Amino acid sequence: MILSKSNKLNTPVLVLNRFYMAIQIITARRAFVMLCRDAAEVIDQEDGQFMNYSFEQWLEMSEFQYEAGIIEDDVIQTVRFPVQIPRVVRTTNFDRVPDSTVKFSRKNLFVRDKQQCQYCGKKLSFSQMSLDHVVPRSQGGGTSWDNVVCSCFPCNSRKGGRTPKEARMELLQQPEKPRQFPLLDLYQPSIVHPIWEPFIGS
Repeated sequence: MILSKSNKLNTPVLVLNRFYMAIQIITARRAFVMLCRDAAEVIDQEDGQFMNYSFEQWLEMSEFQYEAGIIEDDVIQTVRFPVQIPRVVRTTNFDRVPDSTVKFSRKNLFVRDKQQCQYCGKKLSFSQMSLDHVVPRSQGGGTSWDNVVCSCFPCNSRKGGRTPKEARMELLQQPEKPRQFPLLDLYQPSIVHPIWEPFIGS
């Protein structure tokens, strides 16, 4: 499928602070604005090594690839030549460290549980997800990271007001608070680009 220019400008780009720590995910449109204002540089991988490029250098490399006939799919067509969409940018003047406090929310639970029902393993869309108290509230279970999991509606209904043991159901994994802020709560985890992995973890 060929994406339109406007769709390509919505391509997700990972933003690092000056210390190479991931802080947020933005669109390619915003990334290009930051690059034009010299507020960021491109981080790319070449022969297994990470390289830093100013916007001018990135444009020169895109022009070279165009003239050499090396055209990537993820490009924005300009008047002169296609410009490669960066996957990672690093701010040049921003020192903030990402917040390590993970907010307990429906969306973050969805990310933590990898979009899966924690009983049958079925992949769920956000609208298909229900939340289950592992130890039911009627038995004193709390609403917390270590007692709430994502489930599909059939499994939630089958379990009812019982514990998994009472309902003869098993959890895929024991629920716990994530160790770091799930950056990907802004997007579906399936969009993770390989070059992001060293910066965001597995």
